[in-house]
Amino acid sequence: MRDWLRHQLARRPWWMNGLLLFCAFMAFIYVPWDLMMKPTRYDDEVWFGVRFHGWWAKLLEWPHWFVYGMGTYGFWRMRSWMWPWAALYTAQVSFSMLVWPLLYRRETGAIVLGGVAALLFAVIARELWQAQELFQPARRSLRERYGDWAVVTGASSGIGAEFARALARDGVSLVLAARRADKLEQLAQQLREETGVRVRCVACDLATETGVRTLLEACAELDIAVLVNNAGVGYVGRFHEQEPARLAAMVQLNCAAPVALTAALLPKLVARRRGAVIFTGSVSGSQPLPLHALYSATKVFDNFLGESLWGELQGTGVDVLSLLPGSTETEFAARADELPHEGASAAEVVADALAALGHQPSVVSGWFNWARANVAMRLLPRSVLALAAKSVIAKWVK
Repeated sequence: MRDWLRHQLARRPWWMNGLLLFCAFMAFIYVPWDLMMKPTRYDDEVWFGVRFHGWWAKLLEWPHWFVYGMGTYGFWRMRSWMWPWAALYTAQVSFSMLVWPLLYRRETGAIVLGGVAALLFAVIARELWQAQELFQPARRSLRERYGDWAVVTGASSGIGAEFARALARDGVSLVLAARRADKLEQLAQQLREETGVRVRCVACDLATETGVRTLLEACAELDIAVLVNNAGVGYVGRFHEQEPARLAAMVQLNCAAPVALTAALLPKLVARRRGAVIFTGSVSGSQPLPLHALYSATKVFDNFLGESLWGELQGTGVDVLSLLPGSTETEFAARADELPHEGASAAEVVADALAALGHQPSVVSGWFNWARANVAMRLLPRSVLALAAKSVIAKWVK
């Protein structure tokens, strides 16, 4: 925990860590107390040096709460949108510190203190303005960060194919694995022509131990830097009506194969002191999912395995990420015997994953999916979640 905290604090200079702590104090302690506990008749808010009192102050505390909440999140994640907004807001505070005593106090001591405070915040605003590179650092390619070769499973279409394209654009050579050799060769030829990377295609069924062994043998002599455990399948319908062999194959593909591949390749990544492992889990693994019961259970496995390894491998140079997409425009629905329904593009999902890789243990792709995975799970009884999910999935059953 100490190493993780030291790593997080090292992402920004000391004075910015101070701003992070200040924003967190305002967002979680002071503004909630001011808004909910302080009597309205005593409440004052200041914007641009103008004082607002009573109910106007209560109303204007909401944007203050939003600003400090977003400031806490933005400084913690070092989000690119913090520039220039953090600097501009701090400049507004500096202006307020200068104007407020001139309008309401008109005492020499208050004016001097206001001037000193205004100067201090002006200096902070200037530093934030000049910190653009901290919020928007020059992007290093995946090859520079991790190395030359990546293994992508389930690469013949959908999210797996998009991972392959993104890695190839960054100069990473690829070992592509899936059952359909023709689809793999088609993608491989496209990537060779467009990016010039080397591509190996391994036609194998990872729902079998033989398929896993075939893939590992195909990349045994390569210096693998990135493993994308993307291959997976789901089947919609009542559990007791499914074929047992089909269910067993799902567990093998969704759970056992990622374990076997990660167990074989991870020691080499740790030994080389850099690398990455990505698990394509699902937001379905964040809640009970009737009519997709086993699929949901396998994705709980993938989600938790990735997040656990993220914590376990802190300080080793190996980044781990659990990717939690929701409905995505892939072949998954057709293979799962679902009726067609809307979803995010696979390219958007992969972009979210690669933006989060190296910064957090997991990422939920899409705001609605994030709310479903976090807000709903914390506010609603699990019985309500299960029944609500069943009503949604029932619309997809043929």
